[in-house]
Amino acid sequence: MNLIKSTGTFSFFTIISRLLGYLRDILIAIFLGTGFLADAFFVAFRIPNTFRRLFSEGTFNAAFVPSYASEFSQGKEKSDIFVNNVLNLLILSLLFLTLLVEIFMPIFVFLIAPGFEGETQKMNLAINLTRITFPFLFFISLASFFAAILNSHNRFAVASAAPIILNILLIGTLFLGNYFKDQLVYYLSYAVTISGAIQFIFLYVFVKKFYFPKINFKINIDKKVKLFFGKLLPSIFSSGVTQINILVGTIIASFQTSAVSYLYYADRIYQINLAIAGIAIGTVILPQLSKYVQNQKKKEIIKIQNKAVELSLFLSIPASIALLIVSEEIVSALFGYGSFNQVGVSNTAKALFYFSFGLPAFSLIKIFSSFFFAHNNTKTPFYISLISVLLNILISVTYFGSVGFIIIPIATSISAWFNSIFLFIFLKKNNLFEFNSIFLVKFFRILISALIMGLFLYHIVNFFGSSLIYGENFKAVYMVGIIILTFVLYITISILIKAFKMSDINLKY
Repeated sequence: MNLIKSTGTFSFFTIISRLLGYLRDILIAIFLGTGFLADAFFVAFRIPNTFRRLFSEGTFNAAFVPSYASEFSQGKEKSDIFVNNVLNLLILSLLFLTLLVEIFMPIFVFLIAPGFEGETQKMNLAINLTRITFPFLFFISLASFFAAILNSHNRFAVASAAPIILNILLIGTLFLGNYFKDQLVYYLSYAVTISGAIQFIFLYVFVKKFYFPKINFKINIDKKVKLFFGKLLPSIFSSGVTQINILVGTIIASFQTSAVSYLYYADRIYQINLAIAGIAIGTVILPQLSKYVQNQKKKEIIKIQNKAVELSLFLSIPASIALLIVSEEIVSALFGYGSFNQVGVSNTAKALFYFSFGLPAFSLIKIFSSFFFAHNNTKTPFYISLISVLLNILISVTYFGSVGFIIIPIATSISAWFNSIFLFIFLKKNNLFEFNSIFLVKFFRILISALIMGLFLYHIVNFFGSSLIYGENFKAVYMVGIIILTFVLYITISILIKAFKMSDINLKY
């Protein structure tokens, strides 16, 4: 496997999806702003979207890929029996969950957004919209199941391209925003669920080359299926801890007007780097790393692990520095139009600033968790993640009354660093990871490249400051140009001081 090329393939489609997501969010900002319609829709969208991220962004892979690889090594017939048993149980479980939540939706929405209680119009709207969007969970979970099979066979392109469908449908709906008017949030909600069904069909077409589903609803829970689901639940929590923390933040933020929207928009910006520096790398290395672990190839394990951490930091450290420097300019350039006023820009930028401190940690959580998952260990990351979520809740609840919504990104970043540090400690304790001699040298060079890039970015933003203020119509053009120029500088410096080598692109891992 070529780590950089495979990550590049995964990242390419992910970036396309995220760029379309930004266009979608710009249109949402223009049509909905940060008012009660936006808050209600974001709660309705956050719930299935959180589950999508929990299932599709590496979490389902974490439990499935090592188990599937083990069965497939014993023959396709055995792996097909295992996959069918998991699929049938998954379908029945998802149907039951979807039906249960639809029936008790008012209670469910209250648990997710308790701050809406007392605002009858907003609460009722959130309940109605979530009823429409929640079936998305059923389809996207099954789509993620198919994606995990494709990833197991190192077919990353199709699985990473599927989320583009969601953004295309939502953008199409938003372009008709003036026609739908007050009903726009309902049509957006229908588009969410329809996109889930289309993604399911899309991935089904491609997965048939490796596996043909046999749905018979005969539940056969053998030892292998029990082991898989025993790993799945902890892996959902541990691999999806960042999304769980964001969901916790949404619950707490619902007590402050427009705070849900501020956090949503900030989350959208830093997630693009996380998708590449954490999720893409973690997803790509897991199948190969699992094979090396099964074959006890220690030299290859150390090599791929070190390169994964190095690549993650190479991408996340400069992104973190950049967002700390230009958080307000980026938010203004992306969303500062129409109903999204200057107060919204300022508050979203504050949230983004504090999220940025945790960006390298968010990425390392994905990478370090994959090291555990490759050894079929989901319990250790689960316990560490559980403590980090409790820490996040404790900090957020304790200081929310005095600090307001801004404590949520602060608490999220603190808990993320706690999580990543303790994952590293337990990896070392269990002899599951060690740095090679090359890593520390590369890490020092990455820091130098990132700091020089940061200085350049700071000065160039000050130079073009008047063109980036809220009222400027072409601020986005200037911001895109500055980002491209800064990125080119970072890559150039990295190559010159050998923080990154072009020859790495062709290396096999």
